[in-house]
Amino acid sequence: MAIPIKKIKEIEEIKKPAQIVAKTLKLLKENTKVGITPLELDKLAEEFIIKNGGRPAFKGLYNFPNAVCISINNCIIHGIPSNTPLKEGDIVGYDVGVEINGWYGDAAITVGVGKIEEKYQKMIDISKEAIYYAIKHIKPGIRYKQISKLLEEFIKSKGYVPLKGYSGHGIGRKPHEEPQILNYVEGKANQGEKVKNGHVFCLEPMICMECGEPVVGENGWDVYCADMKVGVHYEHQIAIVNNKPIILTEVK
Repeated sequence: MAIPIKKIKEIEEIKKPAQIVAKTLKLLKENTKVGITPLELDKLAEEFIIKNGGRPAFKGLYNFPNAVCISINNCIIHGIPSNTPLKEGDIVGYDVGVEINGWYGDAAITVGVGKIEEKYQKMIDISKEAIYYAIKHIKPGIRYKQISKLLEEFIKSKGYVPLKGYSGHGIGRKPHEEPQILNYVEGKANQGEKVKNGHVFCLEPMICMECGEPVVGENGWDVYCADMKVGVHYEHQIAIVNNKPIILTEVK
């Protein structure tokens, strides 16, 4: 399937939900405190998105029940918000999607509750740095598998491993479009689709301590590493404009 190419005016429209995503994540980070529940945070985010003219894109998507994926500690992605209060030292991942006028925004962050262990803060920092490392090398003509290779090499060079089976993705008129962008290489990196001006996509490193094999929880959503150790997740939405990658989900 061909990767959709967006016009400049369409990318301007995509920026609108992307910016609400960024501001929602900032709000969630500011309210990540001991004693608040994930369900309270989910409600806060949903109300903020709607107030700002957006629709929570994840609510009902593939039958997901909430507005925000909130993943706690050893749950790495796709966590369903619960009523269990956050406690000091918890590691919390937020993944937010917003739709406006048929265009989609998507990004994620991982944060700590209060004082967290240094090893977990290091993981959080590396998951974010992996995206910026890859972005420095992105330009028209690079292959998406080469981006996957950059992400994998960076993650492994820091002593971690990528979560298998899950990936970044194209985005635009649908929340998930072509291409699939793994955080590791399958096959040869010098094959496959190339980045072009007008492409819009999400990079989202999901990193684990030692074991990258995924396990899905009983609810059919929560995703863990098989060794059940803490993992983290970070995501930005990027557009290629005038031969350069532009991050759409940084707070303006």
